[in-house]
Amino acid sequence: MIDKLEFLLALSRERHFGRAAEACGVTQPTLSAGVRSLEDQLGVMLVQRGSRFIGFTPEGERVLEWGRRIVADSRAMRQDVAALRQGLTGHLRLGVVPTAVGFVPALTAPLRARHPGLRFTVYSRTSEEILTLLENLEIEAGLSYLDNEPVGRSRTVPLYRERYRLLTTADGPLGDRATVTWREVGEVPLGLLPPDMQNRRIVDRLLRGAGSEPDPILESNSVIVLAAHVRAGGLATVLPERLAATLLVDAEVKSIPITEPEAVHTIGLIVPVREPATAMAAALLTEARRLSEALETAG
Repeated sequence: MIDKLEFLLALSRERHFGRAAEACGVTQPTLSAGVRSLEDQLGVMLVQRGSRFIGFTPEGERVLEWGRRIVADSRAMRQDVAALRQGLTGHLRLGVVPTAVGFVPALTAPLRARHPGLRFTVYSRTSEEILTLLENLEIEAGLSYLDNEPVGRSRTVPLYRERYRLLTTADGPLGDRATVTWREVGEVPLGLLPPDMQNRRIVDRLLRGAGSEPDPILESNSVIVLAAHVRAGGLATVLPERLAATLLVDAEVKSIPITEPEAVHTIGLIVPVREPATAMAAALLTEARRLSEALETAG
């Protein structure tokens, strides 16, 4: 039954029989036959069919909920048994909000040093997408905001506090300042992340609180694009302090603290609550706690 539930989960993710089959590494007839076999076993229709995929029946939605639990437990069991035999190995997939991508090596590098059999895939995603990927078992953990919007039923480990900087050229808007206020930031031409990013929603709220309506000249989901436009001149952007430090801030581009009010949000690890925890999740949580303590000690 596990393989048929995997087919159903893939169909939920892809919303298309052909793409779901490709994701599972089988032919479309094989996937369709597997779903029909599951329907026969359960005695209910799970999928609404037409000339193409339409959606799930109410019974199908309920089976999906159970399927996620059963498939997660099955994967966890196989992983734990393998870890007992040969140490922790496998593929760890992380979803990371774009503003935290520069922090990822601080977590993955020591983790792999302790567990050389691990390999990683890191996806840059919005905070909402990360929660969906976790629910659909497409990633093992997320690196996202913990204190601004709900993160669902999960284990979390705070890692660092995000503070905000204005990036601008030395001869650009506010480039001669040691600090700036949010009111002043709202008065200069800005390039910002798009509204589907939680960082952008935070920045918008802070700008509105200072009396400015956000009206960026440029929007991009790439911080590299934003930084490149700042370096080209004429635009400024708002980015977290840690990320700004990774973008080659130099004599040409300045990173200026934004104060009045000082805004701080917590970035941390998010792992779904499952009992017992998988060996991979346990190792990840342990490494995150070790890193959190080290960062707190360092100040």
